Order: sequence, then C-alpha cells, then structure tokens
Amino acid sequence: MPRSGDRNTQTQRRTSGRSRHANNDGLIPVLARKVREVEAKAADGKKLGPTNRTKFQVIALLMREERARAKADTALTDAARAEQLKRLDGIATILAKTAARDTSLIALLESSSAPSSMAQKMRRDWLVESGTELSPDDLIITTEAPKVKQEIVVPPELAERQVVPQSVRARVLSNPFLPPDFSRAELQAPSRRRRLDSWELLGPLFKSFETGSGGQAASMELPPAPAIDRYSPRGMELMKHQARMVESVRLGHRSFLLADEPGLGKTAQSVLAASVAGAYPLLAVVPNVVKMNWAREVELWTPQRRATVIHGDGQGLDAFADVVIVNYEVLDRHLSWLSRLGFKGMVVDEAHFIKNLHSQRSKYVLGLADAIRHSAPAGNPLLMALTGTPLINDIDDFRAIWQFLGWIDGAKPTAPLMEKLEETELTPADSAFYPEARRAVIDMGIVRRRKIDVAADLPSRRVVDLPVELDDELGRSIREAERELAARLVARYRRAFAAGVADSFDGDADAHREHLIRMVAHAELEESKGAKTGENVFTMVRKIGQAKAGLASDYAAQLARSVGKVVFFAKHIDVMDAAEDAFAALDLRSISIRGDQSALARQKEIDAFNNDPNVAVAVCSLTAAGVGLNLQAASNVVLAELSWTAAEQTQAIDRVHRIGQEEPVTAWRIIAAQTIDSKIAELIDAKQGLAARALDGSDVEPGSADSVQLDALIGLLSDALDRVGVSAS
Repeated sequence: MPRSGDRNTQTQRRTSGRSRHANNDGLIPVLARKVREVEAKAADGKKLGPTNRTKFQVIALLMREERARAKADTALTDAARAEQLKRLDGIATILAKTAARDTSLIALLESSSAPSSMAQKMRRDWLVESGTELSPDDLIITTEAPKVKQEIVVPPELAERQVVPQSVRARVLSNPFLPPDFSRAELQAPSRRRRLDSWELLGPLFKSFETGSGGQAASMELPPAPAIDRYSPRGMELMKHQARMVESVRLGHRSFLLADEPGLGKTAQSVLAASVAGAYPLLAVVPNVVKMNWAREVELWTPQRRATVIHGDGQGLDAFADVVIVNYEVLDRHLSWLSRLGFKGMVVDEAHFIKNLHSQRSKYVLGLADAIRHSAPAGNPLLMALTGTPLINDIDDFRAIWQFLGWIDGAKPTAPLMEKLEETELTPADSAFYPEARRAVIDMGIVRRRKIDVAADLPSRRVVDLPVELDDELGRSIREAERELAARLVARYRRAFAAGVADSFDGDADAHREHLIRMVAHAELEESKGAKTGENVFTMVRKIGQAKAGLASDYAAQLARSVGKVVFFAKHIDVMDAAEDAFAALDLRSISIRGDQSALARQKEIDAFNNDPNVAVAVCSLTAAGVGLNLQAASNVVLAELSWTAAEQTQAIDRVHRIGQEEPVTAWRIIAAQTIDSKIAELIDAKQGLAARALDGSDVEPGSADSVQLDALIGLLSDALDRVGVSAS
C-alpha cells in the first residue's frame, strides 16, 4: 500500500496518465448506478455491511478523481464541464445523505482514508466497466507490506511518560535471565502456497456473519461440564455453562471471544481459565469501574493466587503477583515494562472498547498482545476478549477483537484460521462458503450464551456487588472525612472512658467496651440527625453517592448496550441528575421517576420505559419508585447508592423481579471500596438474613436489631479502636 503522504501525487499521476473516456460521461453513469445501490441498502436504517462500505469508499474516491479530471480537461467546453460537475454534485449529495443515516461512513469520505486491496480491485473493475483506458499504474493492485514485528510497543511520543514501578525493578533483578524457549523451533515450517492466498478474505468473513447464520447462534461447541466441579475452591461452585468453557481450556483451547450476556460470570470464567491453563503471570486490561471487582474475583476463585491493581504510576504495585490488573486510562504510561514482564496470558474486559483500530487505546492493547504472543511459550498464550456487545455499529467491529486474539493479522487471516477456511474447499465465489466461513471463525473461540439460554443454572434473582475505586479528588476527600469521623469517635470514647462511664455497665471489661462503643455511636448518630453543618455519617454517604455517580452511570450504559433496558436506582436528586446527563451524552434515552411527579406524569414515564424500544434506562428514586411500580421490561438493575434499609433495597429490585418476568434478574450493587460504603453493604445483607430467618424459616445467623446507621458507626469506631490499640480495660 502506498504511504498516505504519496496518495495525492499518485492520484494526480493516475488522473493524468489515464486516457479520457471514449464517451466523456462514461464513468459518471457507473457511479450514479453504484451510489443508488448503496443508498437503497442504507434506506432501511441498518448499518452497511463490509461490501457496501467498500463501494461507498470507492464511489467517493472515483468522484474526487473525476471532478479533478473534469476541471483540468482543457478539451471540455465550459458548458460540458459545468454539466459533468453538476452530475458529480448529485452523486456527492447522495453520499452525504447516506453518511447522515450511518455516521460511521463519514470517515470513508476523507481523502486520507486508505483504500484496501478490495477497494483497489473494485475501482479498477468500475473503470474498465466505464470504458476507460487504464494506464499501467491503474492495473496494479498494491497491498500492505508485511508488518515487521516490533518487540517495543511504546510509541516515540510516549517514551518520556513511561514509568517503571519499584517492585517491577525488583522482579527483574530477581530473575535477570529467562530460560530459553525452544518450542518455537518446531513452528518454523516453510510456508506453502494455499488455494485461498489470492483471495481477499476479510470482507467475505465479515459478510458471513451478516448472511450465513442460518438461524444458528454464534457459539462454538463446548465440551460437557465435568460431573464433579474440580475447578472451584471450597465454598464456591461454577454454573454448568461456566464449567463447560473452563473445560475447553483444560482440553487445550487458548483464544476466546467470550460474549456472554452480563451476569453470566465472564470474569470468574477468565480467572479459572488462567488457573487451568497455568497462564501466569496474567495481564487483565479492564475498565476503571471493574478493576477492584477483578481483584476480588481473583481472590474468590483462585485464593492461592495474588492479584495486584495498577493505580496511577504504579504506587503499591506488587510485580510478583500472579495477576496484574490495569485500567485502560493508565495503560499508556506502563506499556514499556508490561510488554517485557513475560506474561503468559492476557484478558481484555469490555473488549468493545478497542473496536476502533485507529484509537490509541486499541493500538496499546494490540501492541501488548503482539508482544505477549512473541514472548509466550510456543507463541500460544491464553488470550480472552470479554464483551457482551462485540458489535456496536457494524460487523467491522469484529476486526480489532479478532486481531487481538490472533485470528487475523492486518488484512488477512492468520495461519490457524486460514487452515480452517482451506478445509471447506470453497471460495468466496461459492454461496456455500459463507455459512462454512462463519462456522470456521466461531470455532476459533466465539462463545455466546444469553441469560434466557442458561436460566436453569441461574437463581431467579441475584445481587452482585461491584466494588469500585474512588481515586479522584472527591474520593480522597471522602476517605479523609472518614478518618476524621473515626478520630472524633475515638476521642469521644476516650473522654467517656476517662470519666468512668464504662464502670456503670454490667459485665466484664469486654462488655464494658461494647456498651461504651454503642453509647458513643448512638450519641454521634443523634447529633448527626440534627446537624446542619460539618461531616457526619449522612453527609459522608451522600458524598460517596456523588463520587460513584459517574462510575455507576458508565456501568449502566454498558449494560444497556449489552442486554437492553436497565433500571438505575439512586437516593439523591443530584446523583439522578448526573446519571441522566451521562446517559444523554452517550445518546441513551432515559426516563425519570421522582417524588415530585404527578401520578399521570409518572405513568407516562413508566409506559415509555416498558413500551418504547428506544428508551434504554429508567432513572429512579429509591424512595419514590421503590413501591407500586412495574418495570419488568428490564432484567438488570443498577443500585448506584445503598439504602439504609434492607427492605428498601428488596422493594427496588422487586420493581423488575415480578410475576411475568421471563429472565433471571440481576441487581448490580455499586460499592465504594475501602470506605464505609462496604460496611453498609455488609449490614444490609445481615438485615436480609434477619428477615429470611423470621419470615422464611431460613437457618441463618440472627443479626443486629439496630439501624444500619448505628451499626455502621459502631463498626467504624470498633475498627478505629483496634487500629490505635485501645483495649477493653
């Protein structure tokens, strides 16, 4: 492929070197017919497929060339030139209208958009069809030169920003020499000419997912789940659909596009896949909102392994850990050492984040994957792309994910996929090629299950905690306020203890301490209820809700794009406002249910959510929308803020979990890690246990009968006393 900088020169050379049409209007009728074909395909509102996108690009390319030729042709009269330019303007207008329907086409209108080999062939064929005499340059189809594998994945502009955490230096020094890997020697077989080598295959492969399904789901055949679950640690249990995927890893499969719907445990499957494959150290690249949850899942499912999370420049990083977790936003400054650490596996969570091959994020991820493939034993690391929405705009969204997984390399399939395509004994000229090609790609490792498909494995209602890290300025102020509140409680306790208040209680020293802690916490709670200023448990929880609003909205948006309608619950109006603004910025329509609405206005919002397919999210007040509403058009709930009562949480979830709900309901509870939010979540769960024991006869430990607020303050003071070493006597 010629360099982009040479394209204008080449276009001029082609325009001048190409003979004029035998009939000056020869090319314009061809372009007019082709643009009408593309316009018709886009008229139904669907995104154009790969073939029509290529047509669109070639029409734009030839239209620019023809316009330049008409303007420069001295043999044309002014009237003839004006007529040709007018007809070309008509074609340009149709292109613009089509791009307005499908905005992903706009980039193809740019003169800097490089034509693929398929586009070059199409251009040549249309010129021949128009009767144009072609120059030798126009007969040559150029292709991209083979890429040179680069061990360094750091772009020059990022070199100065690279950081190397101290623990990474320590790890390198502890093992400066890696053992030689001879497994690659047997891979260096001489390449042979294949039947499909001369075919452009990526376009047909993408097209096969548009036309070749035959009603079959895009999911590879997985082995049966083992009769005995030997993968899960004590106290944990895999669901059948999860066990089948992990079993395929045990049997040797090493690359997956895991496209299960949210709520089916993709993270747990990935963690256990790494364990079964021995793919340590493992790199997990994830969105910021789930990085703490990833660390927790590693601890739950593989307790014998250590996970470390990269924050900022890597402060506190444990480079000797088995799993390194990094979010997309800080990836750029850690590329250098991540590319050389010797990872044996890589997981990309919410992999649709890398769909744009030209984005920096995508380039960083693909560069790291390349480096890991190059350094892993036998060049066969565990590679997993997790996303419930692998396709956002069109089939071409597959391209970056397939490249990450090593199924394609630039403009062609890699050897493993090519072998599967060769086995079909078909070519893209055969209609039977498309379903067979689709099956070949699926067998490379696409796994897709929906909730409704595995409903028998799932409980009808689940609450899933999603811990998030508040690492911005507001998060730091919240942790500081919590420390100040704890210090105030400790000081209050010490004053009461020094005054001999504890001696008035019955029992031993431990009982005295417990009674005094309760008394101090109760006094703090009563003062907080009437306080107009200053920090207290109520203001802290409100700040936590504000700090979580952006992360909770991001996650709700991901769910909405993955599985459809979502109900978003919050306690405070400012959190609801922030969420609605975030959804609007992401072009997601939402409705709002608040306490100040009339009954008529509220019902109108409910009806829109349940009946209008374009409404994606219901933003609801925990108190105003917690009872009497039916929102069962959704099966996913996001609890952005925690309630003070277990009953309020249950009632909120029951707006979705109702008679007539056909899918299992998942409530995603967003919890601020390392704050009082985590304690409140534990207390709410304990209150749920109390209700289950009293009403359902469940055999669970009875919890405290105190309010969640009081129990939270008791826990905060008890932990603070333990940290400062205040004893019971």
